[in-house]
Amino acid sequence: MSTGTEVPVSPLGVAVPTKFLDPSSFMVWSANALLSFDISPEVRRSGNRSNGGPSGGRFSGGPRHRSIYKPPPPPPPGSGSLLEPRRRIGFGDREFSDNCSESRYFMGTEETRKDMDIDSWCLDLSYDQWVPLPVSGQRPSARYKHAAAVVDDKLYIIGGSRNGRYLSDVQAFDFKSLTWSSVRLKMEPQIGNWSPENLLSTSGHTTITWGNKLLLIGGHSKHDSDSMPVHHVLVVRFIDLESLQCGIVETSGKAPAARGGHSASLVGSKLIVFGGEDKKRRLLNDVHILELETMSWELLEATQTTPAPRFDHTAAVHGDRYLVVFGGCSHSIFFCDLHVLDLQTKEWSQPEIPGDMISPRAGHAAVTIGESWYVVGGGDNKSGCSETLMLNMPKLVWSTLTTVKERDPLASEGLSVCSALIAGEIYLVAFGGYNGKYQNEIFFMRPKPRNSSRPKIFQSPAAAAAAASVTAAYALAKSEKLDFFETEEPIKLVVNKKDVSVELDAVREDKKVMELSLTEARQENSRLREKIEEVNNTHAELSKELLSVQGQLASERSRCFKLEAQIAELQKVLESFHSIESEVEVLRKQKSALEQDMEHAAAATRQGSGGLLSWLSGAPRSS
Repeated sequence: MSTGTEVPVSPLGVAVPTKFLDPSSFMVWSANALLSFDISPEVRRSGNRSNGGPSGGRFSGGPRHRSIYKPPPPPPPGSGSLLEPRRRIGFGDREFSDNCSESRYFMGTEETRKDMDIDSWCLDLSYDQWVPLPVSGQRPSARYKHAAAVVDDKLYIIGGSRNGRYLSDVQAFDFKSLTWSSVRLKMEPQIGNWSPENLLSTSGHTTITWGNKLLLIGGHSKHDSDSMPVHHVLVVRFIDLESLQCGIVETSGKAPAARGGHSASLVGSKLIVFGGEDKKRRLLNDVHILELETMSWELLEATQTTPAPRFDHTAAVHGDRYLVVFGGCSHSIFFCDLHVLDLQTKEWSQPEIPGDMISPRAGHAAVTIGESWYVVGGGDNKSGCSETLMLNMPKLVWSTLTTVKERDPLASEGLSVCSALIAGEIYLVAFGGYNGKYQNEIFFMRPKPRNSSRPKIFQSPAAAAAAASVTAAYALAKSEKLDFFETEEPIKLVVNKKDVSVELDAVREDKKVMELSLTEARQENSRLREKIEEVNNTHAELSKELLSVQGQLASERSRCFKLEAQIAELQKVLESFHSIESEVEVLRKQKSALEQDMEHAAAATRQGSGGLLSWLSGAPRSS
């Protein structure tokens, strides 16, 4: 090996610019040794994003180089070598040994690694499909409403809840060895008599990666009392992954009220907290910003229509400007709405979202990869949401990537999902949750690459080197005013056949993926045509019913017109009754007068007849 400056070289023998290196590690074989380019843990950690994190992807100073001598050839089977497989573990359509230890020489010293490198099988996973991860050894307690973050090659699980009990442990899953381990923490001395178990026994909290620390924001705990430091405001805890110390971050400014079930999103050095539920179960919809450089709080007073108070929702930031909030619930309603907060104008909006119909949910988990926002799980206290959703954030269009069974662990509330960079590719990692049963399984998904502005062949190191050669040759010819067609010796472009074959394989793979996508699109179109035909048939039947109802309505209208005419005639008759009543009254008076005259006449007649009878009888007349 040359003793001069080492230049990164790809497996194809092409010089690779630094920007094409894997952000976590890059290994290539040279003639005599294996070159390993390893980014420092500080740079990798600060570049990791799990529910937010400092923007990464760029690093200064270039990779660190170290030389690893080739290991000697493995001994034959049966000689007791650590490389001899003992048992096969199935994973989808692949198998690998649970004894994948290897022996190598590092800087002249033999180093034995009992790691199981998942690079060998994770690249063969199907796109947009969840796969359970085989885990050896003891697993952590099943839980939900925990916090999760990926740092370097490990998934960290902090706290959570199980059977009404708050958990305080910190568990780490190693992606290399596929094993769990418990992280033992030490408490900062200024906390007093508090132990890490008391400080971290929390659920409904969120976490972000900041530098070499995990910041835990808020959450509910049985220790929420006056004895807890700053118990009435939102507590920010920290875990130092280097010193393994934990404690409480001292903040200033107007701190928000203590809460759980909120969201915490990172924009640069600003942490944006929205919503949640306080200790008295009051629902919140306020927005607070924590400046992580100064650890000072600020209340963001937004205008326009604010989202309804909610908790157990998710939020993400797009373009370092827009805060997108999805789902969640109140104490009686589950939401499926999506709200956008413009962090510059401080205005809320609720855009209309095209795409697949989305069911209401709360307790789901979400993570952003590029311009895609992946949403997993959740539920409505009746059933879990089995579909994995993706939101195209620039276009604000929903799509369903895959669907699991109804009682699948991924159709749970209170689960977590993170993104992990493995072998230069980003994967989704889900853990935990509750769907009638507490879960502690790990699931992997390989999301299909999206939002690519140019074909993959033009993004490879070999093609980039070839394009750079052509550009340089053209620039040289132009500067020296050379005519390509008049030169005695034509310019020859040397192309490595291996490079071309690799690129052709990549193009064929892309073609297969596109053909599969086309087949899926055709099936979806066929399904949509059937639905459209069904809707058209239903529409035709409803149209017939509508015409029938319209005919009945017309007949009812004519009947109403007739009734109105009869009512008008009756009203006229009623008006004539008044004159008839006056005539009847006159007749009554005449009748009464006639009856009086007849009574007087009858009385006179009776008086006359009485005198005549007396005279006839000889009775003396009274004087």
